[in-house]
This record gives sequence, C-alpha cells and structure tokens, in this order.
Amino acid sequence: MNPFRWSYRTTYLVGFFLCAALLGYALYAEHVLGMVPCPLCIFQRIAFMVMGVFFLLGGLHAPRSGARWVYTSGVLLGAAGGIATAARHLWLQTLPADQVPACGPNLGYMMDTFPFAKVLKMVFTGSGECAKIEPVFGLPMPAWTLLWFVLLAVFALCAALRKRA
Repeated sequence: MNPFRWSYRTTYLVGFFLCAALLGYALYAEHVLGMVPCPLCIFQRIAFMVMGVFFLLGGLHAPRSGARWVYTSGVLLGAAGGIATAARHLWLQTLPADQVPACGPNLGYMMDTFPFAKVLKMVFTGSGECAKIEPVFGLPMPAWTLLWFVLLAVFALCAALRKRA
C-alpha cells in the first residue's frame, strides 16, 4: 500500500477522490458548520474542481508516455491558481484590523454586474469577509487548502515522473 509504488491510474484516481473529499468538507463546513465562504474561498473550490477533473481524466485514460503531461499540466495549473488564491487569502488574514479592506458585495452580485476582469480584480483586492479567521483544527481554512494544493501538486508530479505504468 505504499503510495510511491501505485500506478499512474491509481494515483490519479486517489487524487480525484481527495479533491472530491475536500470539496465535500467545504460544503459540510458551509452548510452544517455555518462557515459562509468568501469570494476567495469560492475560487479555491474552483481550483480543487479543476484539479479533480484532470485527476479523474488522467485516472480514466491512464496514458503511458508524454500524454501524461497533459493531465499533469491541468492539475498543476489548478494547483497554481489555488496556491496563489490561498496565499493571498492568508495574507489578507494577517493584516492588522485597521488595514483590512471594507466588505464588498458577494460574488454572485459581482458576476451579474461587472465584467469578469473587474470581478477578478475586486476579488483579489480582497474584502473584509476574506480577512475573517475561522480556525479548523487550529489553522485557518486557507492554510489547510494551501497545504492540500501543494501536496496534491507533488502527488501528481510524482505519478507523472514515475517510470512504472
């Protein structure tokens, strides 16, 4: 059961199930624990979805050669977006109270009202609700997501670089 000896297919399917489990926990935290997601949280969920799709496609296809890098690139692209978003979210949470930006409109309103480029700028500028810290097992949620983005990216790279089918 050593994960470093798993086949590419097994590794990518496990990566898919991990992404699905993380998204499931995010929904549990939202609907049961009452943790309302801010726009940056929603973008991190989207990054996990992107990774999950590429993990699933890679696991189902299980190519043997250079085509592995198509799926790995998709996973790494999702991870890079997630890492950038989670890092920005953590930075907002470390700001002193007097430097936290004012709360803005929710993501649904912004998507309906503004062009997508402006929505991205507004989300990454941050708002007060993104600076709210709600620890889970002692760490803020963006710290956990950052950790999972890095681990899943390394997981995907190890599978793609492995010589075993």
